[in-house]
This record gives sequence, structure tokens and C-alpha cells, in this order.
Amino acid sequence: MTSLHHVILDTDIGSDVDDALALSQLLGTSNVTLLGVTTVYGDTLLRGRLARRLAGMAGRDIPVYSGLRETMSGREVWWPGHEGSLHPNLERESVHEGEAIRFLVDTVTARPGEIDVIAIGPLTNIAAAIQAHPDFASSVRHLWIMGGAFTSTEPEHNFRSDITATNIVFGAGIPTTVTGLEVTRKIEIRADQLEEIGRSGELGAALRADVQQWWDYWNETWNVPHDPVTVLTMTRPDLFGFSPQGRIEMIEGGEEDGRSLFHLDAAGTVRVATDVDGVAVGEEIVTAIGIAGAAKG
Repeated sequence: MTSLHHVILDTDIGSDVDDALALSQLLGTSNVTLLGVTTVYGDTLLRGRLARRLAGMAGRDIPVYSGLRETMSGREVWWPGHEGSLHPNLERESVHEGEAIRFLVDTVTARPGEIDVIAIGPLTNIAAAIQAHPDFASSVRHLWIMGGAFTSTEPEHNFRSDITATNIVFGAGIPTTVTGLEVTRKIEIRADQLEEIGRSGELGAALRADVQQWWDYWNETWNVPHDPVTVLTMTRPDLFGFSPQGRIEMIEGGEEDGRSLFHLDAAGTVRVATDVDGVAVGEEIVTAIGIAGAAKG
């Protein structure tokens, strides 16, 4: 029997298009109840309005809470500048401005052991929630993170963007699954899949335009769906391999600044995805987005 997940999505939606794909995927997944979306990193109000717009295209009234704009580490926010540009009149979208941390803390601590948190941006909001309430970390059922790279020396964007927050999160003892670049890069969204997404109603058409904009930004004809893959580690764990328990170490300073290391540790609370059925995962992503796009009558 498939378990039901009550979820909060914490996201930097609007830059890399994979956040929008992940949100849409969650809206089309039958065993997920999306309680709310919190936004992080940069113009979080704009990000929140975009999340509301996309959810509305799927016929869903999902509450959205904008969160912390600046990193705890002081690292400058990366801002390509195209965020939300294909979506006119976003100021009409209603967002609970500046209330992300309160929402995270109040929702999770009111239902200890029941709420999954999916974090697909820098970990600033999650770290702030840990600091804001002594029971937050122990109340999270499971934390699902897109971040890190564990088979190379490459620093990954989400972890490197706020190493201070990353260290706070991994020091809190929350049961956590991390999906790193070595797994997410085994899946690509290409033209045929994009066309299938684009046929999924108003939402699909909007996603197709956003993905095409992202491809044009990088002069590519494909993209890696890092965040949708991370969602599937929760909803379809049978499609992945996972490590035993361990812990994450972040390297700070020097040439390897922002590099992430995973150490096996029986006392640790973190596991990392190690393998993936790439074909099945790609199909699951497109199918879920199609369901979300078709839901609005």
C-alpha cells in the first residue's frame, strides 16, 4: 500500500526551471497532500507569486509563504534575471509575505512526526526554522533534500550558496535523504518529453515556455530535472538505491569551497541516493505533470 505524504515544499522556484517542474509534479501525485509552499533565496516574494500562479493553473489553491532573501553565510544571491518574466501580472497573486519560517515551525510542530519537508533550494529557511523552535527538528517526519555531489570534487549550488545553513541543517539530527548531482544527472528532459508536458493544459503550456526559456539561457536543448528526481525519492523510493546511514561534511574555503562529503556512520541520520532507474523516473515525472495539468477543468 502506498503511503500518504503530507508535505511542505521549500523552493527557490523561478531560476532553474526544475523547481517549477517539481511543484507541478507534486500537484499531480496522488499520494501527496501539499500543505503549503515556502520560498527562499533572493526575491522570495516574486518566487512565491510564481508558485501561486502555477498552482492556480492546476486548479489548486495552495498557500504560499515567502521566506528569507539573504543567505546566512553572506554569499551573494545568484540571480539570472529571467525569473517570472513569462508570467504577466504576478503582483495579483496572493502570498503570505515574510511568513515562511512561522509557517514551517507552526505546521511541523503542531503535527510531530507527520510532515515531510522537501527542500530543493538553499537551506536557509530550514536552518532558520531549526533555530526558531527547539522542537522543529525533532518534529519533522523526514527531510528530502536536493543538494551536494558525493562522487566528485564539484561544489553543488544549493549547498554552496549557504554553507552556514547547510551545516545547521545537517547538525540537527533530522532523518534526511539527500539526492546529489551524480544521481540527478542520470535523467534529462528532452524535446519529446517537453512536447508531452506542453500538451497538459494551461499548466503544461506554461511549463513548456519556461523550460524553453531556460534552454535558451544556457543555449541547450535539454535540462536535468534535479528537483523532480528528489521528489521521487520520497514518492517512489523503489526506483532508487540508497546508502546506509551516515553524515554530511561541508568543506569551507580554499579551492574546494562548497564541496560536500558523505561519511558512513551508524549513528548518522542522513542517507544519500546512490542509483536510479533513469527511464522510469523520467516517465514518472512527465506523467505526474500531465495529471496536474489536466486537473483544471
